[in-house]
Amino acid sequence: MILSEAERGELERTARLVRYLILRTVQHSGAGHIGGPLSATELLVALFFKILRIDPQNPTWPDRDRFILSKGHAAVGLYSVMALRGYFPVEELLTFDKGGSRLQGHPDMTRLPGLDMSSGSLGQGLSPGVGYALGARLLNKDFHTWVMLGDGELQEGMVWEAVHTARRYRLGNLTAIVDYNGLQQYGWRGSGRGDRADPWAGFPLAEVFQSFGWRVIEIDGHDFEAILGAAAVARENAAGEQPTAIIAWTTKGKGLSFTEGRHAWHSKVPSEEDVRRAMEELGLSPEEVPL
Repeated sequence: MILSEAERGELERTARLVRYLILRTVQHSGAGHIGGPLSATELLVALFFKILRIDPQNPTWPDRDRFILSKGHAAVGLYSVMALRGYFPVEELLTFDKGGSRLQGHPDMTRLPGLDMSSGSLGQGLSPGVGYALGARLLNKDFHTWVMLGDGELQEGMVWEAVHTARRYRLGNLTAIVDYNGLQQYGWRGSGRGDRADPWAGFPLAEVFQSFGWRVIEIDGHDFEAILGAAAVARENAAGEQPTAIIAWTTKGKGLSFTEGRHAWHSKVPSEEDVRRAMEELGLSPEEVPL
């Protein structure tokens, strides 16, 4: 998909604001995750500003597209995008992870309108996505269901049960987006925290999805045109029998020199100096940032 210079510029500016809001929110809360939300920023911005059929003023609209953030620890990224999209005031981000807040540390659909599923127990997001997609078929609805997965949580067996079931029921109206940032908090080998390297190193992930009968599209997960193009293919084929897997190659902690590719920023709380530095690196002025 070809974007105009103005369209691309607006999306890129929104992504910079989201990255700032992620750090500012976690810094204010004193808890949260950084690396995963930053790797998923362009994906979330593209979804909520260009791809999803949604109405922030009517979050329970029956014909809306469904979106599930299976990697629920990246909730602060989702909340930042939803705030900028108009689901709730941006100032509410400062309540993140506080008692009584609608913005819990992991998405809670019973608290915040606009969430289609509570998530955070890794590996469990694709199964309700299968349920939504199957329900749409049974009710003759044309909404599309999108599920964002982390590459690390693909180690959970429940994911592959859902992958198998989706193709068995010919759910072309289901798309899984894998945020493939290649760096997880914990790993396989050794004692202590183990090997945090690419959880799928040596495994042909695209071929694994294809072997289950899924259509697979591999993209640069930080390229808006690539993201929108892949989403368009998925939606165009929604009436078919193949679910779509978009494997989005990303960088953990993307966008800031001191977080990119650094395992320690998986869930590190930034300091005020980190937030100030982030604002500078993102090219934002104090007048531009809403918090």
